[in-house]
Amino acid sequence: MSTKLSICFLLVTTLMFAQEKFTVSGSVKDFANGESVFGASVYLENTSAGAVTNAYGFYSLTAPEGTYNLVVSYLGYNTVKVEIKLNKNLNLSFELEEDTTSLDEVVITAEESEKSNIRDPQMSVALIKTSTIKQMPAVLGEVDLVKSIQLLPGVTNNGEGSNGFNVRGGATDQNLVLLDEAIIFNESHLFGFFSVFNADVVKDMKLYKGNIPSNFGGRVSSVLDIRQKDGNSKEFHLNGGIGLISSRLAAEGPMIKDKGSFIVAGRSSYAHLFLQLSGEENTAYFYDLNVKGNYEINTNNRLYVSGYFGRDVLNFSDAFHNSYGNSTFNLRWNHVFSDKLFSNASFIYGKYNYDLILDFIGLDWVSSISNFNGKYDFKFYLNNKTTIDFGASAITYTFNPGEVRPTDEDSAINPGNLDKRRAIESALYLNADHKLSDKLNLQLGLRFSMFNRMGGQAIATYANNQPVVYNETLGFYESGTKTGEIEYDKGKSIIDFSNFEPRLGLAYELNESASIKMGYSRISQYLHLLSNTANTTPLDVWTPSGPFIKPQISNQYSAGYFKEFRGGKYSLETEAYFKTVDNRIDYVDGSSLIANNHIETEILSGESRAYGLEFLLRKNKGKFTGWLAYTISKSEQKTPGGNAGGPGINYGKWYNTAYDRTHDVSLTGSYKLNDKWSFSSNFIYQTGRPVTYPNGQYEYEGISVPIYGPRNTSRLPSYHRLDLAATLNPNRKPDARWKGEWVFSIYNAYNRRNAASISFGQNLETGVNEATRTAIFGIVPSVTYNFKF
Repeated sequence: MSTKLSICFLLVTTLMFAQEKFTVSGSVKDFANGESVFGASVYLENTSAGAVTNAYGFYSLTAPEGTYNLVVSYLGYNTVKVEIKLNKNLNLSFELEEDTTSLDEVVITAEESEKSNIRDPQMSVALIKTSTIKQMPAVLGEVDLVKSIQLLPGVTNNGEGSNGFNVRGGATDQNLVLLDEAIIFNESHLFGFFSVFNADVVKDMKLYKGNIPSNFGGRVSSVLDIRQKDGNSKEFHLNGGIGLISSRLAAEGPMIKDKGSFIVAGRSSYAHLFLQLSGEENTAYFYDLNVKGNYEINTNNRLYVSGYFGRDVLNFSDAFHNSYGNSTFNLRWNHVFSDKLFSNASFIYGKYNYDLILDFIGLDWVSSISNFNGKYDFKFYLNNKTTIDFGASAITYTFNPGEVRPTDEDSAINPGNLDKRRAIESALYLNADHKLSDKLNLQLGLRFSMFNRMGGQAIATYANNQPVVYNETLGFYESGTKTGEIEYDKGKSIIDFSNFEPRLGLAYELNESASIKMGYSRISQYLHLLSNTANTTPLDVWTPSGPFIKPQISNQYSAGYFKEFRGGKYSLETEAYFKTVDNRIDYVDGSSLIANNHIETEILSGESRAYGLEFLLRKNKGKFTGWLAYTISKSEQKTPGGNAGGPGINYGKWYNTAYDRTHDVSLTGSYKLNDKWSFSSNFIYQTGRPVTYPNGQYEYEGISVPIYGPRNTSRLPSYHRLDLAATLNPNRKPDARWKGEWVFSIYNAYNRRNAASISFGQNLETGVNEATRTAIFGIVPSVTYNFKF
């Protein structure tokens, strides 16, 4: 018996030692500037052990004891291969050098691998680098990050001169826009002509259109995650651009060489100066400032500080003054607990405010939304098959929907305030990426979100608990009968909501170049943008969920086929999706939202749905690169009368949302002729935006009054345009300290007068109702000189 026990003990001991595993971890950076490399592949050659660097360049992988070739690769950089002896835990960091043999090629980026990621279960996501965006033609000579994503399938806009973007049939307020984790509530300058994101300081941006990871929440349509550069830790550099409308300048360099760096960038437009020289009293301009710094305390700890401040100013004669903008501040701490556990703690402040002065009546109107956000995120590399992300977050909101001030002592305006609204949104999340087999990969996530509407205001009460009721006699909706108010202290919760939000992603690899994917996500949104216009404006007000406004709940299902051709030179992505949103509010006819302290009397709650099919064909390598994107889709809403009674909106039937686009086509191409000249172009076609036109008229006391038909049954004319650009690099010497380029662009090359809106009014001479078509842009040529020193 003792002999048998000894043999068993020896076998078990041998197996234990044979299966002993060790971990190699570290970071990957760019050799030229010290920037962390996000999405680099780190793997052990001829094994299945591999990892991808996270947003801060960290990686970790585990393998049995042995001697291996460790390979570090990233598209556009030289591959590093080193032999390692894995008989203990190792910490190895790398700096990758740019591959000079690939400089003659332009590479269109998509996802981490800059091609379709065949194995990754994450779908409905696109990553675009600023190097790609800068090759695209831009309006008014300014590179625009937000407009670049509108060239992707499933993403549209509301026309020229409009704010924001729409994703898979969702509204602009259903997009979560983040700049270094800080929430941006208005991502546009000058009502959509420019983006608030300066391409000179943006490292990369990632758009999630569906199957959103569980570390994100709070918006039901998409997440646009934008990361700023850390700054060059090797040497000092200046870069910028001088254009006809605006200019920009950025400075970056080391604070302590190889230990810390900074970047500071500013932009400003100055077209209003030319207007003033011509005697024009109106002005419209913007300016913004980006700052970021980081310091490596030691190999396990790094601090980041970043901020943004932007402002738009519009003045019309001496009667109208308007300014609005975002400001953010973020302090982050990266900490490596072990070779398998990475963490990031963030403390974030953000504010969006709006100021309107009407001198002719002595009115100063101020509104704002501010938030404090604390979050702690962890990434645990369990083994080579499983990676776990988990964390917690809490955001406090203060909404100031409006404060009225007299501009001087002679003003007839009485000071007053709308009720401030306060809320706390918190969440816990867990996400696991697991390799089930050589061909099947799983992403499983769960988010538990909580929302408390806090006191500090009085909440109105209504007869039968109905803030809006249908007047059968007059045939329209009106405010319910107010019966009183309940006063809540600041520290008291008025109402609370909580929701479980599961996420699921599956990827099955058909072969090395093709896969099919499926995804599901459930998301809650507790904030609502109050706007009954087709385009969002700075005056629109956000409000939290409360006693009369429930959270929006979205369920999205998606499936896709992904294929690469000729070694990744070409790629095809196709996705189908179906999305529903419960508790989507809409506004009764004739609603008034401005300076309304009881917005619940103007809205009804319904549901929306969106479904479509997306195609994206890319050419990723070579002198000519680009993509063709096509989306066929439908976006509808249904808003019955519910407890308020009556027919609801559009008689309770489905109607088109204002952002429905049946067909959306984008063709983007770039061609490098030689070392000096490169060319690019965009062509865009979209089905016209749904609108409500009058279908009749009647006369009342000599005035012709239009009668409007069902909601959003008509459409604006189709939208289409062609943009062209050419870039000249006069000095191509690689060792030249000063590098410059000229960018010549033509926006709307064939001068298409796309309709931004069509309004109806009475002709004062004939007394007949007539339509007036408004177009924002015709053909717009521009020239910009970009430089780097």
